[in-house]
Amino acid sequence: MTVTPQASGTAPERTGLHVTYDGAVYPAEEIARGAAYELFSADEVTGFQWAPRPHVPLPWRRFVHATEVTAVHSAPASGEEPEAPLMVPLHRDRGWADVHQLSQHPGSGGDPDARRVRASAVVRRGTRMVKVLSARQLGGYVRGWLPHGFCYREHDVAHLRTPATMAVLRADGEVGREGLDVAYALRWRAADPGDYDVPTGAAHRGLTALPPRDRLGPPVLGTGFIPSNAQLIPEFVTRDFADLPMPANATLVAYPAEGVEVVLYVYQAEQRGWLRMVGPQWRHLLAAVPGLSPDQEYVPTGEAARSTQLVGTCAGGEYEAVSDQPGGFRVLAMTRAARYPVDSAARRLRYASWRGVPCLVLREEAGWLRLRLRHPDPDAVAVTGAQCHERGVYEAWAPAAELTDDRVEDTPYAL
Repeated sequence: MTVTPQASGTAPERTGLHVTYDGAVYPAEEIARGAAYELFSADEVTGFQWAPRPHVPLPWRRFVHATEVTAVHSAPASGEEPEAPLMVPLHRDRGWADVHQLSQHPGSGGDPDARRVRASAVVRRGTRMVKVLSARQLGGYVRGWLPHGFCYREHDVAHLRTPATMAVLRADGEVGREGLDVAYALRWRAADPGDYDVPTGAAHRGLTALPPRDRLGPPVLGTGFIPSNAQLIPEFVTRDFADLPMPANATLVAYPAEGVEVVLYVYQAEQRGWLRMVGPQWRHLLAAVPGLSPDQEYVPTGEAARSTQLVGTCAGGEYEAVSDQPGGFRVLAMTRAARYPVDSAARRLRYASWRGVPCLVLREEAGWLRLRLRHPDPDAVAVTGAQCHERGVYEAWAPAAELTDDRVEDTPYAL
């Protein structure tokens, strides 16, 4: 008989959801449409933390991934197609611990089991992606930065809900230099699987060779997984480390130590700005963000910082478009009547080479160009003098007259 570790039926009344974890049944709340669960207990249980919250009568809680739960009772239907789970080929000679060890060994890329596990994590159109941010980075995105660099599927990291547990996903190199009272993240829906790459193989081998003095954040292992002694989490990078056009309804969220998710801003594509969503009780979470007023209702991002553009065709003309998944792509228009679906869509970027190094052109100022390295390696960093701004992202200024192979290219999406 299974014992439910709670006191006199005091489970949270909000969901009625229970899950079986480690042989016991716990009242729970669903996270990210069933990708993870928050478990509650009236009594102390190994692995649970004392974290009382208002309106939650059970003071002990733990976050677990869906793969750690053996049964879900009275689960609500999410109405969305679930993401592909990470599939681990276990057999007599190789268990979970062996697979995890492979994920942390830089030379395991040729192992067939390691390749199968990594290949099971896929991005599809509409997949929710997450990039964990510092306070400084949050300020940058509010003012117009675009998604780029290392990121993760929300499905794989939904159980990491506190600043301490999310620190493993940070790419800015600032962990330890600022407090862990709150973590921030950007969340958006993928416009196309082709916008993302797995940091493995010859194309990314240079990242694994960069010495600590030339990088920020944890090292790149080349296995496609984050460096961690406890987690098996697949990582992605935006292809060529390029900026992606900001999709409609992207969100900037905060995770305070209480373990709740607080939506700070929602991106309004037509207005090209962020609408503040957070109520007065949570505005203190913005106090650490440099140069941002917690009382500002709306923050326009401006036009100058955009290094990429989503374009589409409609009725024979070309227009700026927006990704509005899961609904597809449409014309970017202020009025609802003009938001027509596009017949084709493409991501437009500017490429160039400088000193023989392939780069992306981010912006131009007074005859100088801001460049980002497409394939960072020790030689490219040394030749260009590029500086690391976050894990894997290297940028430099270059005179426009020295660039070669300067061109604008469209990467089409299959509709």
